[in-house]
Formats: sequence, structure tokens, C-alpha cells
Amino acid sequence: MRLFVYLLVFFAPFAISAQNVVPMLDFNYFFKNFKDGFFQQIEIQRIEEFKAGDNLVAYVDFRGNLIVYDGVKKMSLANLQVEYQVSDRLMTWKIGNTLNMWDNGQTKTLSFTNRNYWVKDNIIVFDDMQYNSVNVYYNGTITTLYTSVGDVDPPDFIGENIIAYRDNGNFNKVFWKGRVYDLEVWHNPFDYQAGTDILCFNDPMSGTFAVFENGQFLDVEEFHVGKYRAGRGFILYENRNNDLMYYSQGIRKQLTNYGADWWQVVDDVAVWTENGFAYALVEGVKYDLANYIPEEIILKNDVIAFRNIMGGVSALVNGKVVELTTQIKSTFSIYGSSVLIELFNRSYIVYSNGRKYSL
Repeated sequence: MRLFVYLLVFFAPFAISAQNVVPMLDFNYFFKNFKDGFFQQIEIQRIEEFKAGDNLVAYVDFRGNLIVYDGVKKMSLANLQVEYQVSDRLMTWKIGNTLNMWDNGQTKTLSFTNRNYWVKDNIIVFDDMQYNSVNVYYNGTITTLYTSVGDVDPPDFIGENIIAYRDNGNFNKVFWKGRVYDLEVWHNPFDYQAGTDILCFNDPMSGTFAVFENGQFLDVEEFHVGKYRAGRGFILYENRNNDLMYYSQGIRKQLTNYGADWWQVVDDVAVWTENGFAYALVEGVKYDLANYIPEEIILKNDVIAFRNIMGGVSALVNGKVVELTTQIKSTFSIYGSSVLIELFNRSYIVYSNGRKYSL
């Protein structure tokens, strides 16, 4: 059975409780938002497209204007065709080589000579060709990470609020919460994995498997490990016996005895399949997800939604598996802790705070 997995890593939240948008186009193509138990209309005229995170949605209206909506009010950003990206908290749009950003209702120009940029939950990483520099926007402040005399290479890894990179002397460094932490010099790049507040890697100098956590570099295993991934404040990895392991805040525990067939981590959740069953880990607690292997799974925040055995949609929310619909070929997505399901006739189901709402 083929497993389709959609990783919503670009929309991991800053604060799940702050969810403001669950956007949708109804059967009349009216652009609507679900918030606090109600469906609210954003636009009556048909829009061209939209991109959304937990706390904002950016869209191009019928006139071609770029607009951002935060669940409370709309702000017009540009009246021409532009390139734009969103995360759960931040947004960028680019006109020519000029990179602009939106953060909680405030706008700012980041660079007039930009080439590459990456929009994450709490940071925006971008280069500036005028100074041959790579910079990060975090919490209202722009910090230059490094410069180059030639072509500017991107950082080695960019997480939701953490960056691993090398300076001109191949000195490995980590940017986290406005500070830079020094690691060590090594001639080849490390293979990092990072989520939120944590970063993991096989250390070629010591031969150990290590993490960056709470501003410190710590060894988790005495030897290098195979596959490893990071979520929000925790990591999963396969040890030398192929056991699936969990680590967070100095606590390490084994999740499987014989190894997982497949596994993945996003935000606060992890999913793995083992001997024809599917399991989940939510904020460190293990759950039985399904006694079969779902064909389609999405992970985001503290929620897991998946294609159930009837071809409909079920979800693990607040520690309970809930069947949301048995209608086949419905599509589904996650915003905050809410699950949005689009049915075949462009009607919708929203599961939020333990209740189902229909449009």
C-alpha cells in the first residue's frame, strides 16, 4: 500500500492557541474564514489564489491586488503581480529584487537587492547582493550572519526559529533566539536537522550524535546514528540497532523494539508504522493511531489527520481518534488545532474544539 504524506513544515505555529484563520472557497467561490465557531466572509468577488498559515492568509483578489488578512482586518500590500510566501506568523512579498515583509500588521523592507529567501514561523532568512551577506529577521531585528567575497551560499539548515551555518573560516555556528552560538571548525558541512528550539546532527569531530538544546551542545548517543528528525523541542532518530528513539530535555526513550517501517516528525507530533499498524507520538505521549496503514497522512501542530479505512477522514486531536467523515475523495488540511475537510461538492466540515461545523 502506497503511503502519501504531506509535511506541513512551512506552516508550523508560533502559538497554536493563537489560530486566526481557516480559509476556504465555498460553492459560490466566496472567500470565507472559520474562526471562533463562525464562518466569516472575507471577499465576495472570486479571488485568484491564496496561501495561508495558522494566523494569516495572503491572497490575490479579482483586481490582482495582494492582500493579507489576519482574521481581524485586511491590509492591501501591492497592486501588481508579485511573488509572495507565508508561514504561520510571517509573510514576504517581492517586487523585482526588493524583498518586503509583514509581521503582525507591521511592514518592512528587508532588502533592495535580494536573490534568495526563506520564510519560517519565527524567522526570515535572506541574502543581500549589495553586501554579499546572509541575514536573518527575528523579533523585529535584522542580524547579519555572514558575508562572502564571492557567491553567497545559503545556510546549512534553516529550522522554524533556528539556523545552522558556516562562516568564511568554516566555523560552524547556530543562530537561536537572537544569539549566535559557536560549535567547531570542520572542512565539510554537517548534516543538520532542526525544528523549533532544537537541532541535531552527527558530530564528525567526536563521533557522537549530538543536539543543540537550551543554548548547549549535548551528546545523545556515543556513536553516529542513521535517520534523525527534529520537531518542536524534541527529536526522533534510529539508533545502531534500528530502534526508533525519542529524546527531549535530557529524557531518552525507545519507541519501537524492532524498528519502524516508516516514520516522520512535524511540530509537536510524530507518526510511524510498524507491523501493519500506525502509531503516533503527541507531545511525548504515545497513541495507537490505526490498526492499518493509512494511505494519506498530514501532520501539523499537535494534530494528525489521515485517510481512514472507509476512504474518508479521521484525526487524532486531544488524544482521541475521531472519525470526521466517511465520504471518499475529500481533501483535508490542518490550521492550528482545527481540521478542515473539503467535500466533493465544495461544502466543508471544520472540526474545532471537539465540535464539527458544516458549511
